[in-house]
Order: sequence, then C-alpha cells, then structure tokens
Amino acid sequence: MIADNVRKVRSRIEAAARRSNRPAGGIELLASTKGRSVEEIGEALAAGVRLIGENRVQEAARKFPELRGRASMQMIGHLQRNKVAEALRIFDLIHSLDRLRLAEEIEREAAKSGRLVPVLVEVNVSGEEHKFGVRPDELPEFLAAVGRFERLQVEGLMTMAPFSPDPERARPVFRRLRELAGRFADGPRLRMRHLSMGMTQDYEVAVEEGATIVRIGTAIFG
Repeated sequence: MIADNVRKVRSRIEAAARRSNRPAGGIELLASTKGRSVEEIGEALAAGVRLIGENRVQEAARKFPELRGRASMQMIGHLQRNKVAEALRIFDLIHSLDRLRLAEEIEREAAKSGRLVPVLVEVNVSGEEHKFGVRPDELPEFLAAVGRFERLQVEGLMTMAPFSPDPERARPVFRRLRELAGRFADGPRLRMRHLSMGMTQDYEVAVEEGATIVRIGTAIFG
C-alpha cells in the first residue's frame, strides 16, 4: 500500500508540475514520518523516497540508528534550543529556523564541530497566532541577522498554510512565500533554492506555486 501511495503522490506532483510548466525533477518528496514505525518508513524508502521528516528530536533519535545512511533525515517540527546539540547529530537540514535565539544556539553548537548547518527559515505567512515562524515584514531584518553567523547556511524558506478541505485556500499563502523568496539575492550564506511548503491536503497547489519540497504524511502512510 505504501509503495502504491508513493507512486500516486509522485504522479500528482508530476501533473502539477506540468500544469505550471515546471520540471518535476526539481521537486523533492519528503515523507513526514511522525508516529510511523521504522518498518513503515522502510517501505517508503523501498519505493524511492529519499527524504524523511521528523517533528520531534526524541522520536528521530530512536529511529536514527536504523535509518542512518538510507535517507536524508530532516527536522520539520518546532525545534527547542535545548535539543539543538542532539538535532545537529541527526538531521541534515532544519526546516524550522524561526527565531534569533535558536540561530544563536545552532551557531554555538555547530562551532564545536566546525560544521556548516543548512537551514530553512520558517515564515508565518498566514499570520495565525498558534503557528510558529517569522512574520513576513520581519523577514529582511531576520535574514540580515542570521547572515552574520558563520555556521548557518540559509537554503530557503518554509511555511504551513491554514488547514482547509479546499486546497485553493492555501494558494495565496504559497504564492506569498514564493514572492518573498524572490526578493532576496543569493549571497555567501543565503541561497533561496528551496521552498518547503505543501502537505497532504494541498501539495499539488504548492507545486503549482513553486514548492521544491513537499512534506507528505497521510497520503503516503494512510
């Protein structure tokens, strides 16, 4: 079932890419594996999934020994500062940089190993109070501040649209993130190469609006 689901998701990504005149090869499928077993994840990997997204450091730490080397493990949930050291040992990319104090902690921990940490800046485009993320109007100042850190490499932006059974309601949010990314020129530690946006209910719209990473859980695992 999981392999069939992966094929269906990829087919829909390809169709959405065609509708927007984009190459489907530039869109990465990330399996959101919160609450999923190593066995279930293994089925997704056997079906060709190469990116795994976890919401919690503790859960990722339990799975990491069995999955290391089989896929890129990425942090897609809210990251607490006291979990940064462990997160850097596990994850290849952090999708949820959302505040300066977190950036400072990542910089401090990364300096210990001499590592350059790739991150995406989470932007609260929808303005929902319960969501994390930098406000769009704060983004230029935030990126300028993060750009002063030597151990952080900003690779793009991430957002979450409001949940709705109508995926079209997410379109303005995804379009806004793409427009925000387009305002910034690449620099030494800033590359707007990724837009992480779109989940099971709205990933096709996200692809049409420029997503390079879609984070899919239910549509893969049921």
